[in-house]
Amino acid sequence: MQKIKSLMTRQGLRSPQESVHDLSPIESFRIPSKEELRELREEPTDPQAQQEIINSIEEVYFSNDSFDIVKYELERLPPVLSLQELEEYRDKLKQQQAAVSKKVADLILEKQPAYVQELERVTSLQTGLQLAAVICTNGRRHLNIAKEGFTQTSLGLLANQRKRQLLIGLLKSLRTIKTLQRTDVRLSEMLEEEDYPGAIQLCLECQKAASTFKHYSCISELNSKLQDTLEQIEEQLDVALSKICKNFDIGHYTKVQQAYRLLGKTQTAMDQLHMHFTQAIHNTVFQVVLGYVELCAGNTDTKFQKLQYKDLCTHITSDSYIPCLADLCKALWEVMLSYYRTMQWHENHDPDEAAAVSSVSDGSNVIGTEENSFDRSYVKKKLEHGLSRIWQDVQLKVKTYLLGTDLSNFKYDDFIFVLDVISRLMQVGEEFCGSKSEVLQESIRKQSVNYFKTYHRTRLEELRMFLENETWELCPVKSSFSILQLHEFKFMEQSRSPSVSPSKQPASAISTTVTLFEQYCNGGNPFEIQADSKDDETEDVLASNGYESDEQEKSGYQEYDSDSDVPEELKRDYVDEQTGDAPVKSVSRETLRSRKRSDYNLNKVNAPILTNTTLNVIRLVGKYMQMMNILKPIAFDVIHFMSQLFDYYLYAVYTFFGRNDTFESTGLGLSSSRLRTTLNRIQESLIDLEVSADATGTLTAAEERKEKVPSPHLSHLVVLTSGNSLYGLAERVVATESLVFLAEQFEFLQPHLDAVMPAAKKPFLQQFYSQTVSTASELRKPVYWIVAAKAIDYEQMLLLMANVKWDVKEIMSQHNIYVDALLKEFEEFNRRLNEVSKRVRIPLPVSNILWEHCIRLANRTLVEGYANVKKCSNEGRALMQLDFQQFLMKLEKLTDIRPIPDKEFVETYIKAYYLTENDMERWIKEHREYSTKQLTNLVNVCLGSHINKKARQKLLAAIDDIDRPKR
Repeated sequence: MQKIKSLMTRQGLRSPQESVHDLSPIESFRIPSKEELRELREEPTDPQAQQEIINSIEEVYFSNDSFDIVKYELERLPPVLSLQELEEYRDKLKQQQAAVSKKVADLILEKQPAYVQELERVTSLQTGLQLAAVICTNGRRHLNIAKEGFTQTSLGLLANQRKRQLLIGLLKSLRTIKTLQRTDVRLSEMLEEEDYPGAIQLCLECQKAASTFKHYSCISELNSKLQDTLEQIEEQLDVALSKICKNFDIGHYTKVQQAYRLLGKTQTAMDQLHMHFTQAIHNTVFQVVLGYVELCAGNTDTKFQKLQYKDLCTHITSDSYIPCLADLCKALWEVMLSYYRTMQWHENHDPDEAAAVSSVSDGSNVIGTEENSFDRSYVKKKLEHGLSRIWQDVQLKVKTYLLGTDLSNFKYDDFIFVLDVISRLMQVGEEFCGSKSEVLQESIRKQSVNYFKTYHRTRLEELRMFLENETWELCPVKSSFSILQLHEFKFMEQSRSPSVSPSKQPASAISTTVTLFEQYCNGGNPFEIQADSKDDETEDVLASNGYESDEQEKSGYQEYDSDSDVPEELKRDYVDEQTGDAPVKSVSRETLRSRKRSDYNLNKVNAPILTNTTLNVIRLVGKYMQMMNILKPIAFDVIHFMSQLFDYYLYAVYTFFGRNDTFESTGLGLSSSRLRTTLNRIQESLIDLEVSADATGTLTAAEERKEKVPSPHLSHLVVLTSGNSLYGLAERVVATESLVFLAEQFEFLQPHLDAVMPAAKKPFLQQFYSQTVSTASELRKPVYWIVAAKAIDYEQMLLLMANVKWDVKEIMSQHNIYVDALLKEFEEFNRRLNEVSKRVRIPLPVSNILWEHCIRLANRTLVEGYANVKKCSNEGRALMQLDFQQFLMKLEKLTDIRPIPDKEFVETYIKAYYLTENDMERWIKEHREYSTKQLTNLVNVCLGSHINKKARQKLLAAIDDIDRPKR
């Protein structure tokens, strides 16, 4: 087929019939003629026979196209030719040729339609190619026309325009580069103006522009220069940030924050800020202390600058300690105020900024908004955590300064000032971060306890000296005197006292509390040393020449009924001696008139009775409370030392005026068990009874003795043995009543002490008040008993009673002379009492106790006198009753005391004479207040009248049984 196709192509498009004639001689040999083909078609053919013929053709005929059949057949001829063989061989070849030709003809006829179709496609393709050739020719012709008439000129114009545009862009770039080259000058100006946000904005814009023109060789150098400038701006920005730590400025800080925000380093700025605050605290305290150290050293020696802060603090002198502490706290206050205002700035600006960002945010900048929110959250947490860190640094610096100097030898006012400054600093700390300032409290507690022990020891020695030199003269004060008028108690007016009702509080105390940071936010300093007005220290509490005025002196006589000028607490002088309670209701005029007769104070206004020593003790208490109010952690130590002041004063008054072993054994219960327990406790814990130190004593004993004070000795100027002065009654009254007044002031201060006392130590305070302070008034009995025992001559009365004959046979109508002698003694006692009252006001409780003691002693003397009687009749007993009734009647005119003390004691003893045997035995067992001698005498006197000897022995045995447990 390929051979046929190639032949057709070479011959052109001709019909198959035409193509047959063009075959080569050899090929025409192979192709049958028309007649042959017709014959072949006409002849019946057997396909199988035809196929066998074709298969019998030698393979060599099918080898390749260049095979020469003629040559092959000629070469096969045998050497000897035979015509018949040749004809047979020729017929065979013809049959083979015919079979092949028929096969070829069949195949041609079979492929005829496909051939025709393919030929038509070839013809169509040829036509299309001819048309394309025509179009290309026309196109080329038209392009030549356009090239010659239009393209060359127009494109030349466009090329020139493009060059122009490129040159304009280049000129603009060159101008921008020129501007960038000059930017450093403007940046320097903006930095000098502290316009950090503008400088950073400009620098970032320049960097952005420089990155646009980075293909220029000159830009690489400029870009490096801009980067250096940006780093320089960051350094200056860091310096500007450090200035915030000492002097916060809103405008300045706003610029700095905006600058850091432009740099995208908000968190870094906050970390740097805290580092600067820490450094500022260290540098500030070091420079302040160094300045004072160099000032005190008096030279410019630089060796101090090389010292550590802790070592530097040890070089501060006592004179410069307080000014340095004040300046130190002022400087630290400035740092903390700056931090406080920094937090305020962020609280005010961050929400505004967040609102502004959220109002303009959309989907394209959600990530940026989240980053800003994270930055604000980080800044807030960092600032909150920084509060305690800053305050801790402040505490440690101040603690180092406090412990660097021994304050034990400071003056009281100086030490109080130190406490006041530290207390104010702790208040600042509490407002700053809610801290309880444990570090400062512990350091100042150590210094305070150390100082206070030394101070208290000195004050106790001074108190002993005052007591030993005290003449117990009345210190004249106004009737309106109150301890709150003393300078030492002025601090109590500033704090809201629990004992003052809210209605009496000043308006400022009720108003909303303003913190120190709010108060001094815009200026001032809470640690400024303000010169306290000396007017506050001038106390107008003393009366002139013992009187407040001539009118008041006269009013003491003319209008005793008025007590409007008497302070409420001073009315506690009028107490019920039996209960010790102040009257609940107001004092009536009748009661006051009765006092006019009974109270020996008509010549002076009803002013408190106290001495200079009492006033000094009260002032000391005020100083102690002032220290305790400033530093509450040492409240227990201070209150303990305050109690020792009261203990020592109580012990001194008892030792000077109340100790008398002779009268302690009377069994009258002059000293209550509570008072004796208190005195024993004071003596064991506070009083040093050893005259000289024991060289062999242990160290512990020596330490204990350091805490004790020698027992005081009464001044030799005080005379207690003169009868004319009622054995020092004036001094005794001043001593005991000043102690009672001191106890009243302690009672007044109890709510204040209880408020600051630690809960664990409150039982000590309660015990101190219940066991010690409340016993002050009980000291009156033993003190005034001594006066009462000596003021009346009881021994003379016993002698006069011994001379009386009691075994009379008839009832007497006239009393005995010993009654008149006794009443005369009482009248003399009353006169001398009036004389003493001209020197010292004698309060009603005192006069009542004196009269009670005297009457009680007189009655017991009467019983003792009656017990000395050897013989007595019924008429004699009646005479005893007559004498006693006469004594009572006259006595009631001298005193207002009702009932008469021990009245029943005498009457019961007299009436016991008339009892029968059985009644007397029971009476003896019930009345153990009588002595054995008195009971025995009663039994002996009754012998013979209505008691026989047997009964007498029985009664004496009963008396002996009662007396046995006492022995």
